[in-house]
Amino acid sequence: MSEKNVLAIDFGTQSVRAIIFDKTGEIKGKCKVAFEPYFSLANGFAEQHPEYYFENLVRAIKGVKKENPEEFKKVAGVGVTTIRDTITFVDKDLKPLRPFLLWLDERECKRVEEAFPLSYRILFKLLGIYEMVMMQRRVTKLNWVNENEPEIWNKTHKIIQLSGYITYMLTGNLVDSVASQIGHLPFDYKTKTWQNEKSLTRFLVDCTSAMMVDLKKPGEVLGYITSEAAKATGLAEGLPVIACGSDKGCETFGTGTLKDDAASLSFGTTATVQLMTDKYVEPQTFLPAYPAVVEGKYNPEGQIFRGYWMVTWFKNQFGSEEVRRAAETGRSAEELLDELLDKAPPGCEGLVLQPYWSPGIKTPFAKGSIVGFSDVHTKEHLYRAIIEGIGLGLYDNLKSLEKRSGHNVKRVMVSGGGSVSDRVCQITADISGLPVQKIQTYETCSLGAAMLTYIGLNEFKSPEDAIANMVHIGKTYQPDMKVHELYMDLYNMVFKKVFPCVKNVCKGVREFNKKYPVKK
Repeated sequence: MSEKNVLAIDFGTQSVRAIIFDKTGEIKGKCKVAFEPYFSLANGFAEQHPEYYFENLVRAIKGVKKENPEEFKKVAGVGVTTIRDTITFVDKDLKPLRPFLLWLDERECKRVEEAFPLSYRILFKLLGIYEMVMMQRRVTKLNWVNENEPEIWNKTHKIIQLSGYITYMLTGNLVDSVASQIGHLPFDYKTKTWQNEKSLTRFLVDCTSAMMVDLKKPGEVLGYITSEAAKATGLAEGLPVIACGSDKGCETFGTGTLKDDAASLSFGTTATVQLMTDKYVEPQTFLPAYPAVVEGKYNPEGQIFRGYWMVTWFKNQFGSEEVRRAAETGRSAEELLDELLDKAPPGCEGLVLQPYWSPGIKTPFAKGSIVGFSDVHTKEHLYRAIIEGIGLGLYDNLKSLEKRSGHNVKRVMVSGGGSVSDRVCQITADISGLPVQKIQTYETCSLGAAMLTYIGLNEFKSPEDAIANMVHIGKTYQPDMKVHELYMDLYNMVFKKVFPCVKNVCKGVREFNKKYPVKK
């Protein structure tokens, strides 16, 4: 067997990882560098400087090299995977014109209805998707830049995602992977190309396809490490950088989800459920299926924005005792918080949380809701309600994906930071009523990128070959069907009914916040 290693670069919202893998899927070296996810100049804004991202990438690569010099020498290729829908603008010299706008950013443009011809507006109303389309245009951040920063817009040569920026900094080539183009961009998800002038959705964005970068398929070479990048990072000059895909797409592949009997659940800052399909299947009307990192396949997806971000929120607001004990015992605060799940019963005695923190296609005015409070509820109940709420939300998305795709999911693969918890995995099994499996590492996003990199180096002949060699089931959680029955009652009697009841209230909250904004 070849002794070649690969280096997976994995950019999350709050950290970057540089991980060395071998062909068996074993981690041979790892360095994680945490950073501030964003800065905010106004309420709802979320931005980050391009150079800040690259500086932390350099720290991560140098860190894994320092700790694992012999394994680092064996690195034969590099794969990059990043968060999605995070963009910046570059001029003709390919210099960034402004900080990145993150997927978390909540700013909205004002030119919405008038951007569409009257015939389109009539058609959208007839199809019953008018509000969905208008909401998508409103939250497209590049439209906001066009409206509010004309000096930036007029100098813009290309609009790039974080994945494209990192590729450029490493190779000098302004090119990106097809499977990374997930966001509010002029992209045709069905054909996996930039939109043409006849596209029904071309008026969603103010930019043209000419303002977007060239694309390559996953597994193809994007470029080679330049001398400048080699000096900065310690990587060997001339190493190939292989096209991978988005973080969630790489996670799905990294769990070995390839056939229609499995679903991939990601317990990250954004919690998601994805399928791997041969056909283009919209998870909701007008919401596209994303390009998979496996050629010819798609990833229809359901999302819970800021899903396991709630764990961090809870720790910051209510976890001072766990933080203190963690410092004294050397354990993580998250590990200690995990123990709270045993101190409240399944269903939390009727306390139900619906985790709609951000607007969605079906929930354009959504805000998070907690119902059922009584004097029996404690801090422990609230924490378990958060975990159960995310789980019920993912279950709701899974059932919708099954119905639309015709898939019959028989097992659930989990990944992301939340999957480290045995308790969270068991709750997920109990809610879904399905076996929940996790593989040998929770670093499934990086593993998926590593597998694609090996494919690009011709070390594996196919995705199936890569999965057979690098993905290994680590643990299976069987559902308790009595608890599942309890959760199904909670889901049908309460969870599904919450948003229809509070929809107009949520709309009022959003209008109130706009009328009385709080400056930060």
